[in-house]
Amino acid sequence: MALLWPEIAGGELTLGYVDAGGVRTRHVEAGDTDADEAVIFVHGTGGHLEAFTRNLLPHAEHFRTIALDMVGHGFSDKPDHDYEIAHYVKHLLDFCDAKGIARAHLHGESLGGWIVAQFAIDHPDRVASLTLNTAGGLNTDPKVMQRVYDVTMKAVREASPETVRARLEWLMNEPSRVTDDLVELRLKIYTQPGFERAMEHILCLQDMDIRMRNVLTDESLTAISAPTLVVWTDHDPTAPTETGQRFVDAIPNAEPLVVMTDCAHWPQWEKADEFNSLHLDFLHKVGAAAVPAE
Repeated sequence: MALLWPEIAGGELTLGYVDAGGVRTRHVEAGDTDADEAVIFVHGTGGHLEAFTRNLLPHAEHFRTIALDMVGHGFSDKPDHDYEIAHYVKHLLDFCDAKGIARAHLHGESLGGWIVAQFAIDHPDRVASLTLNTAGGLNTDPKVMQRVYDVTMKAVREASPETVRARLEWLMNEPSRVTDDLVELRLKIYTQPGFERAMEHILCLQDMDIRMRNVLTDESLTAISAPTLVVWTDHDPTAPTETGQRFVDAIPNAEPLVVMTDCAHWPQWEKADEFNSLHLDFLHKVGAAAVPAE
């Protein structure tokens, strides 16, 4: 079973903080750190950059590769206000500016997919490609929203290895894929002073009124011009594969839908080798397509 540290111990990475528009932002970086184009991994609700420890080094062999804790999440700053999609988009833009990234290959998982899709709508010139991994923002199911709220707040308010493990197991098709060190790390995050208030701000998007003024629509997705890969799973707990197909049908330059099997909400972790292969194939295809013919 893969643990957090062995996945990255053999590589060269930098873990640190940068000021992104006034938000002290934790991030990890590997690959060619001088490149002005990078692959950026964006996590989901209540997540953190370690969601991508199994993806960083394989991507860094080919690209400048970064994962970050979004505003309010992980060990980044947690300003005292609700975090709506525009706040995340601004934070991501400020982060790219702070790191000297002119254009990014954006990968977003769950909430991260919602963020990067809106980023691609608002800032098309900053997006080299887009990958939407079991993305949020298009599906609005009150039962799923309540489930996300309940299991997440329980893990924070009643923080223990058991409640945190239950939250993480919700992400996996096979509970044994949740490692002890992943539980320990997230427990440390969830027990930071003031984190309960931060999580309430994070979960504002599970409130229907707030969610509806932030949602993606089939019409808004037509504004995405970047080459796009949509990855779904056969056991995603947030939305059926039909939602993934809606993304594909709405985005003009989308690849055919990819459905990974025996996965729930973290396919990049659950089947890392398969995910890395398909994602890198897509990125190389996009890169090849961007090179002018001689």
